Amino acid sequence: MEKYQKQVDDWFTEHKWQYWEPLAIVARLYEEGGEFSRIVNHVYGPKKKKLDEHAQNMEEEIGDIIYTLICFANSHNINLDNAIQKSIDKVIIRDKNRFN
Repeated sequence: MEKYQKQVDDWFTEHKWQYWEPLAIVARLYEEGGEFSRIVNHVYGPKKKKLDEHAQNMEEEIGDIIYTLICFANSHNINLDNAIQKSIDKVIIRDKNRFN
């Protein structure tokens, strides 16, 4: 993730942009999460896509979620490689015998 965090930060720096305010980033994250949920519901749930709805792509929506998280992490000096490793380590320890 470090590579992508740097790429986004370089792009923002190049354009002299500021990251959005934290609540704006969280609002965008939930918006993107909603778009992802809608696709999952169309594919796996009972709610099928309307004929006039434009096609959306799960991979693209996941990318949008990650991009938004990168913006939040960058604006708060959070290393996403460290963050995900801590979460993986926690789950490995917590769930080591959970599904046996």
